[in-house]
Amino acid sequence: MATISASQVKELRERTGLAMMECKKALQETDGDIEQAIENLRKSSGLKAAKKAGRIAAEGAIATRVAADGSYGVMIEVNSETDFVARDDNFLNFVNQLSDALLETRETDIAKLTEGALETAREALVQKIGENISVRRATLVEAGEGGQVGHYVHGGRIGVLSVLKGGNEEV
Repeated sequence: MATISASQVKELRERTGLAMMECKKALQETDGDIEQAIENLRKSSGLKAAKKAGRIAAEGAIATRVAADGSYGVMIEVNSETDFVARDDNFLNFVNQLSDALLETRETDIAKLTEGALETAREALVQKIGENISVRRATLVEAGEGGQVGHYVHGGRIGVLSVLKGGNEEV
């Protein structure tokens, strides 16, 4: 068994964001091979995410986006188990990634929206944070002829998309 140095553990922690002991254990299992440790951690993150999937995630965040021309807007709700995690920068960055993808693809089917890289990111976040994270729902609102979509989020937890129609008068 190879001796694991503190600098190896530090490098793995910086690259994965995981706890020190988890990184040390992964390095010991791979005889100090950082790349193999990362691959093993990536595989185990899916298992950990599956184990946590049954836990209730009732806290979370809402994010909205509106197309540059105002023709449509999207809103997404992502839940975590605690409000502490719902305020975490890593969690909020994931919510923003999802809302950007939703705006780009206009895909409101959660399974289709989150497949691939976004599901991998969710699983890695579950492993890093240690809580179940679920994408609860997504919606798309189109303005239609002569309309503009407006949006508002209050406190990161309550959001609204609305279609505004009217004249060209400035207030």
